[in-house]
Amino acid sequence: MSIAIYTLTSPLHDKKALEEATQAFLSTLTVPFTYRGENFSTWGQSDLDIIFVRTGGTENLFKKRHMETPKTRRPVYLLSWGSNNSLAASMEILSWLRQRETKGEIIHGTPEHISSVIAEKEQIEKARKSILNSSAAIIGSPSDWLIASNIDEEAIKAKIGFYIKVIPIRQVEKAAGKVKLGKEGAEQIYEALKSVIEANGVDAFTIRCFDLLSSLKNTGCLALAKLNAEGYIAGCEGDIPAMLSMLISRAVSGVSGFQANPSRIDTDKGEVVFAHCTIPLNMVERYELDTHFESGIGVGIRGFMKEGPVTVFKLAPDASRFFAEEGKLVENLRESNLCRTQQKIRFNDKGATKYFLTNPIGNHHIIIPGHWKKILTELLA
Repeated sequence: MSIAIYTLTSPLHDKKALEEATQAFLSTLTVPFTYRGENFSTWGQSDLDIIFVRTGGTENLFKKRHMETPKTRRPVYLLSWGSNNSLAASMEILSWLRQRETKGEIIHGTPEHISSVIAEKEQIEKARKSILNSSAAIIGSPSDWLIASNIDEEAIKAKIGFYIKVIPIRQVEKAAGKVKLGKEGAEQIYEALKSVIEANGVDAFTIRCFDLLSSLKNTGCLALAKLNAEGYIAGCEGDIPAMLSMLISRAVSGVSGFQANPSRIDTDKGEVVFAHCTIPLNMVERYELDTHFESGIGVGIRGFMKEGPVTVFKLAPDASRFFAEEGKLVENLRESNLCRTQQKIRFNDKGATKYFLTNPIGNHHIIIPGHWKKILTELLA
C-alpha cells in the first residue's frame, strides 16, 4: 500500500475500547491504506505516512519518536478526530514542529474531507519521492542567450535533492558517428542521445542542441520528442531551470510538458501564444514533420495537442519562486513565422499575462495538460 497510518495513544486510555473506536472511524475513509498502529518499524517505506493522534497526552511520545527518526524533506501529517483531546494534542505537536522549521499539517474534518486531503497528500508525496529519486544532467552547457538561467546549485540541491551532472556534448557527437549508415540524421541523433543518457545513468537531461546544427547538420527536436514520450525528461538549449520544471511536471502529471517560448501576448484577452520546434509525442493527438524554424534545416515537430485545460509552469533558477497558472488551450496554430508547434493559451485569470511582461522567470515555460496549480504550489511550498 502507498499510504500507511500509524497511531499515538496515551497509556491512560482503555486501548481495547479505543481500538474499536479507531476501526470504526477509519472504516469511514474512502482511500486505501495500511493500518500500522503503534508499530513504526516500517515508517518511511510508504509514499505517504500519517500519524493518527488518537488522544491527548501524546505530545512527548511524538517528540521522542520524531527526535529518533532520520530527518527527511517530507512534511509530518497528523490525523485528528473530534474525541479524546486528539485535536488539542495535534495542535501542540504541530506548533512544536513549526518552532523547529519542520513542515507539517493536521488532517481533520468530515470523513469525506479527510479522504480528499489524504488522496491529495499521497499524490504530492509520490511526486516528491519521484523527484528525489531522479538523476539529471546537462549535455554541453547552457545556450549563450540564456543569460538569466544560471542555476544556484546549492539552492537547487536543497529544494530538489540532487546536483546536476555535466556530460560533454562530444559524447553525443561521437555516439552519432557509431550509428549505422543509412539512418536519417534526426534518427541518428535520437539513437546517439539515448545511448549517452543510458550510459550515464540519467533520466532527465537538457542539451545544448543548437551545437548539433553545425556538428551533425541536424537537430535534436525529433530525438527529444521521442525520448520524452518514452519516459525520459528531455529539455532543449541547455536550459536547466526548464529541465527541472519538466522533471517536476512529470512527477505531478505523468508527462514532461511542452517546453516553449511565449511569442505573443494579448493582455485584453488574457492569451499567450507559446511556440517551440519539439513537443513530447505522447502529448499530441497528431504531428507533422517540418524543418527546424530558426535554421531551416533538419527536422522540427509541429504537434497538435488536444484543446482543453492546461497549466503553465516554471521554476526559478534558485528555486526561490515559481510561476504556475491555469488556463485553456484554445487553438493550435500553424503560422510560418514561429517555431513549428504553436499553442494559443487563454489564462483563467487575465491578469496572469502581466507576469510575462513585468517579472518573468526566463523565456522557456512548461505547458502541462490539466490543472495542477494547487498540487505544484503545495509541493514547492
